[in-house]
Amino acid sequence: MKTSHRLETAIKKLYTAFHNNELHPECCKSCAVGNILDRTDAWKHLSDHHGSLDLNYVGKVHQNLGRRFNGYSPLELLHIEATFLKACNYKLPLHHNHFKPKDPKDKDLLFNGLSEVIKFLCELDNIPNVMDYTKLFEVENNQPKYQLI
Repeated sequence: MKTSHRLETAIKKLYTAFHNNELHPECCKSCAVGNILDRTDAWKHLSDHHGSLDLNYVGKVHQNLGRRFNGYSPLELLHIEATFLKACNYKLPLHHNHFKPKDPKDKDLLFNGLSEVIKFLCELDNIPNVMDYTKLFEVENNQPKYQLI
């Protein structure tokens, strides 16, 4: 399956962050978008609240100018982060009074978040979810319908 450069790069960065224990939902440098943007937190200035889908003035200016950050628009970045946080069981936007998981670095929790992010990234590029393994179990005439490559 052909994927875009931005998707391929984002998945590699998220994979590396997950396996190097460098993924943390509450840190703007170590969250999903922080890792996609090379472990920087400059993206947090696009919105007033971590996990919000509302662009602030700076975010709107960048969006209206057509700016891209590692291939993603400001609004796409906010949606990526919100997808990650929701899948990690956070109430959005992040706030000290809102619900959050007891262990934000739990591998199962982070895997769920990354799975949803990758699904969303694939939707943005109009390709099937690369994490969907169900095709591997489809059969036709008692034989696997698809072969592993």
